[in-house]
Amino acid sequence: MATYQRQRYLLMTIDPVHIGTGGYRLGRVDNSIVREPGTCVPKIPGTSLHGAARSYAAQLYETPEAAAQSQDKVKNPDQNPVCYTFGYIKKTGNGNNVTAYSGVVNIFDAHVLLFPVYSMTGPVWVTTLGRLREAGFTVKQNGAVLATEPQTSTALLTWDRKDDLNLGWLMVNGAGKAEVTAPNGWQNEQRWQAVTNRIVLVNESLFSHVVNSNLEVRTSVAINPERGAAEEGALFTYEALPRATFLTTEVVLDDYREAFPKDKCGAGKTDKNNPLPGTPWHGPLDVVKAGLRMIEWLGVGGMGTRGFGRLTIVGKPLEQKYGEERSNEQQHPTQSGPAGSGVRAEHHQAHAG
Repeated sequence: MATYQRQRYLLMTIDPVHIGTGGYRLGRVDNSIVREPGTCVPKIPGTSLHGAARSYAAQLYETPEAAAQSQDKVKNPDQNPVCYTFGYIKKTGNGNNVTAYSGVVNIFDAHVLLFPVYSMTGPVWVTTLGRLREAGFTVKQNGAVLATEPQTSTALLTWDRKDDLNLGWLMVNGAGKAEVTAPNGWQNEQRWQAVTNRIVLVNESLFSHVVNSNLEVRTSVAINPERGAAEEGALFTYEALPRATFLTTEVVLDDYREAFPKDKCGAGKTDKNNPLPGTPWHGPLDVVKAGLRMIEWLGVGGMGTRGFGRLTIVGKPLEQKYGEERSNEQQHPTQSGPAGSGVRAEHHQAHAG
């Protein structure tokens, strides 16, 4: 087994998702969400996904003590799948001896791939050529691989339309029809099929304006518990990624020790020897996937009690082993043209769940 493995996930928000910056600012809303500094496009930090996946995996495997800030109550953290996967800190000898282990997986930020926007023709999903390429998609126009972005005032559509199109308040000129092909692991997914003929490609310089102008914004107010009425001065607004936003994130396995307790995990038992809910698991990447799947139930980020936070995994993660980098085109010769960043569009067959 290669020491380094990479999995790319396609995610979709099924609720608005609010990953707050942890403070207030003067601007459009009181509680803003995390953005990429260079583009100002919202994202979901890897730390948020990491924390949620660890907490949910610990509950699934009936070892909640592995989700705490320190793992002093875990008897043998090296034999605990959650501690082995995400790392641990264990103190013994009245705190004089500290053992720290960083874990074997890196979970990276989730970036916006397809953003839903209202238009005169109904909902459309806005993206850019660079983002699609980076995620392993193939984009063609008139049968040839698309090499350049549309001009700033124009947009490519994945359906036939000659008239101009509005993206919220912004009007763009149609620049023709494009064909977007997803990697094989995601092509037949129902959620992808639902949007594949409603995609709008715009220039990267326009993308952040479209996204930031169409975020979900809500207003709430604190209630005085004694009077049962609104607290004076307690009105606040907050923003969120809207429902049906598609994002991609990557998980990299760096298991240089290769000491994961496979005999224990392969039996499909929890830490209390109960049958594991869901599919069998065989390694740290399966622990991560189990935790990420629970985000579809329990959510990530803030405002969870207000109906925010749930994400779902679309299809199976694409897997790549270090040293086997090949482009989407090389993987699937029936699709001509380059495939951007060289993602290996391969199902995670061995541990599909």
